[in-house]
Amino acid sequence: MYVAKRVAQAFVTFVSVVTITFALVRAIPGGPADFIRAQVMRSGGSDEINMRELNNLVETYTNIDPSTPLHVQYFNYVTSILQGDFGQSIWYNRPVSDIIVDAAPWTIFLLTVSILLTFGLGIVLGAVMAYLEGTRFDSSSTIVSMFLNSVPYYIAAIFLVYVVSIQLGWLPQSGRYASGLEPGLSVEFIGSVLRHAILPIVSLVATGFGGVAITMRGNAIQEIGEDYIRVAHLRGVPGRRIATRYVGRNAVLPMYTNFMISIGFMFGGSVILEQIFAYEGLGYYLLSAINSRDYPLMMGGFLIIALAVLICILIADLTYSKIDPRISDNASREAY
Repeated sequence: MYVAKRVAQAFVTFVSVVTITFALVRAIPGGPADFIRAQVMRSGGSDEINMRELNNLVETYTNIDPSTPLHVQYFNYVTSILQGDFGQSIWYNRPVSDIIVDAAPWTIFLLTVSILLTFGLGIVLGAVMAYLEGTRFDSSSTIVSMFLNSVPYYIAAIFLVYVVSIQLGWLPQSGRYASGLEPGLSVEFIGSVLRHAILPIVSLVATGFGGVAITMRGNAIQEIGEDYIRVAHLRGVPGRRIATRYVGRNAVLPMYTNFMISIGFMFGGSVILEQIFAYEGLGYYLLSAINSRDYPLMMGGFLIIALAVLICILIADLTYSKIDPRISDNASREAY
């Protein structure tokens, strides 16, 4: 019952987002329908325009036929979106779904590696900081972590491009892989992909792991002060087991939800990052669509990012009780 309720809530939220995009498509002054009409009339002349053909063209690009009633337009739009049909890109003259399918794996690769490294480094550093609480290492690490966490990732990206790529020439500054290479499983292609991904990944990790470390440090220190830790020491439980099984595990649990949510929200953060590195992922195409007023591609990218956030929040909501038994116990007591 709980799972069905959460899934239903996520579905209603997504439909609400689709409804908002439908309203925006119709309500924005100079929106996609008006823009397509203006482009056709500018190229063909108003006397040569057949309104039925023009409406069919608008429907091809936006999944909205202006000649039909409003409720029919809405039904057709939502149905098309749920079937994976986001219309056709005005700028690239390709189906939006094809562009998303081509770009999404690159963004997923970039963000997956970045998030795993961010949380991995942050959790390990935070645990060491808590273990060495009050030492010079703890103080200096806290200062460095707070400073890096306050630096926007795009500032770090620009700095790395200027120093590492332009000044030193160590790594490429743009693209997903070297031009002229044929995509495949060859060592040369994989190496090129990794080299082009290093700077974007470092930009996200360097500015993100500090916040995770500080959070982990606070959670670990709080756990160390709990009564059950004192009891474990009195019972003669080895210190390594206390650190890993008791303190470390319980300190990481509250960060699980943040981990899942950050996956979704990093899709939004990829917009500027991918533009800086000309990395052709979802964020790159979304910002290009905004600059070129390519509304179908813009709305498609926005919906995919919203869907990613919803899915990650739903997974976190459904799995957290499995990871932390205390949550399921509380939920059972509330049910009764």
